[in-house]
Amino acid sequence: QVQLVESGGGLVQAGGSLRLSCAASGRTASTSNMGWFRQASGKEREFVAVISWIGNADYADFVKGRFTVSRDNAKKTVYLQMNSLKPEDTAVYYCAADRPGTISRSAGAYDYWGQGTQVTVSS
Repeated sequence: QVQLVESGGGLVQAGGSLRLSCAASGRTASTSNMGWFRQASGKEREFVAVISWIGNADYADFVKGRFTVSRDNAKKTVYLQMNSLKPEDTAVYYCAADRPGTISRSAGAYDYWGQGTQVTVSS
């Protein structure tokens, strides 16, 4: 079992920055692949970024160059640094944990999910 708790969401103006954190607990938390997804109101959940336990990362095209995913395995915490935020980035952001192995963009590959944190970007 892995438990995930996100934090760091809030209201920010367009062009601003936020850093989301995802604190994980559980026996395999430090070796899980960790993904970030988001879901805007009325839309399906979509992939944002993922990082493997050894630091390999992948990003959705719409966040490349603006968002950076990182992790501190000793703290069992994953971060999503979001810069140059746009109103269309407004969504609930979720972190998710997958088993070690090939990193995936598919939500179905992830076994554990946090409760989500709201990010709102005003224009």
